[in-house]
Amino acid sequence: MLSMHEWLTVGELARRSGVATSALRFYEDRGLIHSSRTAANHRRFGRPTLRRVAFIVFAQRVGLTLDEIHKELAKLPSGDVPNRKDWAKLSHTWSERIDERIRELERLKSSLTDCIGCGCLSFDRCRIANPGDRAAAMGPGPLVWIGVKSKTT
Repeated sequence: MLSMHEWLTVGELARRSGVATSALRFYEDRGLIHSSRTAANHRRFGRPTLRRVAFIVFAQRVGLTLDEIHKELAKLPSGDVPNRKDWAKLSHTWSERIDERIRELERLKSSLTDCIGCGCLSFDRCRIANPGDRAAAMGPGPLVWIGVKSKTT
């Protein structure tokens, strides 16, 4: 059982983690973090929740969805404070995902330069990036930007 000094209010958790109280409540609603309630029904979070919130923020920046983060957090020991080995085990599998994200950002960077460089910003009329409106045959969305190849090429 945690002592009184080991519990954080939602405001204290927000200040310490840099995450808005509304986001913390949302994380709790999604089952990513857990609180206890006082007799006055105020939320109290154990100090180890700071590590979970840091993990959530990091995982979101890597590109994991909240559902994926929930599955990852479920792999951690429920009652104990996760240690360095626990965190390393989770993050080890993300290397390929980070590499793909880097490749995607590089493609976006080069596409932005090509498109904005000519000034037209119109893929339906651009003779350089989209001659004959090939992008329309690929389907909806920014498929050229995300690197989807045309079925006709």
